[in-house]
Amino acid sequence: MSHSAENHSHGSIKEYVLGLILSIVLTAIPFYLAITKALDVKITMFIIVICAVAQLLVQMILFLHIKADEKNTWNIATALYSLMIVFFVVGGSLWIFMHLNHNMLMGH
Repeated sequence: MSHSAENHSHGSIKEYVLGLILSIVLTAIPFYLAITKALDVKITMFIIVICAVAQLLVQMILFLHIKADEKNTWNIATALYSLMIVFFVVGGSLWIFMHLNHNMLMGH
């Protein structure tokens, strides 16, 4: 295996540092908003979700090196399937919690 083939499959130091900085920023923003309560709750939740999706994309692209090319077809399919499962588990859990909360407070 040549040296150029190895570099192609792994990221550069620049990509890893950029990924680390973006991950820290995308983690710090939701923490700051949640701790300071600077914005309305709905806006804060929306920003947290946006930061979570951005964090996921940063992790997939800069750390896992999943890019849209022919060599990564199975990786992309696996990542999309995993995202779908996470979406259903998290979304279903939130839906259940909201309905449980609503139904448990009916007597009050």
